[in-house]
Amino acid sequence: MNSNNNSSAACDYKNGTLPQCAPLAAAYVPMQQSSEPAYDSSEALSRGTLFPGLDLPFMNIVNQIPADSTPLRELMALNFVLQELALYLDTHASDAAAFETYKSFLQLYNEGKAKYVELYGPITRSDLAGASTYTWLNNPWPWDYTGNTEG
Repeated sequence: MNSNNNSSAACDYKNGTLPQCAPLAAAYVPMQQSSEPAYDSSEALSRGTLFPGLDLPFMNIVNQIPADSTPLRELMALNFVLQELALYLDTHASDAAAFETYKSFLQLYNEGKAKYVELYGPITRSDLAGASTYTWLNNPWPWDYTGNTEG
């Protein structure tokens, strides 16, 4: 009797594939099927993954998206999406659509970071490359929100 229910037609983004003749008592991690669908960057940051198929909340506790969005949080969300897409592309290098998405998010991140650094100051020491003085230790720090300014 063949109990191999490994039909790829039944697999969607929430399921992966296993080797056709996998031996008993061997641990396997199913291969992620595709990069679609995907959460938007803000929700991905809150949920801890870009891909709904990988979203397995501990004890069904789901993080909530904060109502207030700041420029720094938006930049963090873009960076998180870049990290998730890079991990995906490490195992799915031939996914051209995912690579195009990665490049578009990389451009958004670079533009957003440049604008943030211009408005609020450096995020990392490497952001001081074009600075005239060493301002790394100047207040406010990114987590010190004052008035209407992003720190």
